[in-house]
Amino acid sequence: MCQTGYQTGLQLLLEVPMAVSIGDVAHRAGVSRTTVSHVISGKRRVSEAVTKRVRSAMEELGYVPSRTAQNLAHGTTRTIGLLVPDIGNSYFADIAKGVEGAAIRRGFNVVLCNTGWNLERELFYIETLRSRAVDGVVYAAGVPAPSSQLTEMLAGMPVVAVDEELGDVALATIVSDNEAGGRMVAEHLADLGHTRALIVGVNSGLESARRRVEGFSAVWEERTGSLPSMVEGSFEEKFGYHAVKDRAPSIGRDAVTAVFALNDMAALGVLRALAEEGLSVPDECSVVGFDDIFTARHTTPGITTVRQDAVAMGSIAADTLLNVLDGASDGGPVRDRVLPVSLIERQTTALARPSGS
Repeated sequence: MCQTGYQTGLQLLLEVPMAVSIGDVAHRAGVSRTTVSHVISGKRRVSEAVTKRVRSAMEELGYVPSRTAQNLAHGTTRTIGLLVPDIGNSYFADIAKGVEGAAIRRGFNVVLCNTGWNLERELFYIETLRSRAVDGVVYAAGVPAPSSQLTEMLAGMPVVAVDEELGDVALATIVSDNEAGGRMVAEHLADLGHTRALIVGVNSGLESARRRVEGFSAVWEERTGSLPSMVEGSFEEKFGYHAVKDRAPSIGRDAVTAVFALNDMAALGVLRALAEEGLSVPDECSVVGFDDIFTARHTTPGITTVRQDAVAMGSIAADTLLNVLDGASDGGPVRDRVLPVSLIERQTTALARPSGS
């Protein structure tokens, strides 16, 4: 039985046609492998008669040039890299969706790198993408490195920054109007009569966080005569949760009556902590997020938040990069883009309770 099985397997193996190589084509056409390569790539002129012989040989043998080999022959991989800090956050998933959609439309592949809000991983992935010779990178920074280090690592590689500005690193940048979003939140809460607010997720390393805080604080001081309290942290659910758990006695009633979480993931943590502390949202504490992720629209209560068009942001960033790679730009400097945002009112904000009630 084993011998019969072996013989059958050997017979099947022998019947499988071997892959046709470029050498086979060269032999059939009576030319060198280099000449066949020139016919395929089109980079060197080959006479019409020889080209005809080579293409006839390819057709007779059923030879299909490797797409990878063709791309390398033209000095391109038709692949771009995308770095995001948290693919589990639907906001960054939407950016990835926009990047991928634009890339596919123009015949490019995308390599996705999830950096996990970790600087070492960001730097590792940047170096990995350089060594794998992708044509360019769309970079959504989670923990940006010092400008001098980033400038050195990104030198000579086409890069477009998305979602985060990278200080004085000279990159085309596609972001939302974060400062305007912060102002919208402050105006909304002030209009509801709130005068004591807490900002969660303050991070001096992220330009988006800094601008949201600046926009909020300027309006808040003008409208209430005071500045908001602030808690350092990242754009992760656990930091929103611990920020409120650690400060529960100072939230609600005659203390803080509104929390501005600098992204929706942190807002989800805030809501979980408030529920555990027995504080009613929005009766005792209003909560506002930023991003308008899928969960913000479908949790109970629905989260009042600032909407960013993450899919459009990713698509514009990819198209900006691909225009450079395909030579479609006008040769001048690639312009930055700042996309508009809007406030979406849901069930986590309400009129502030009168003091003492």
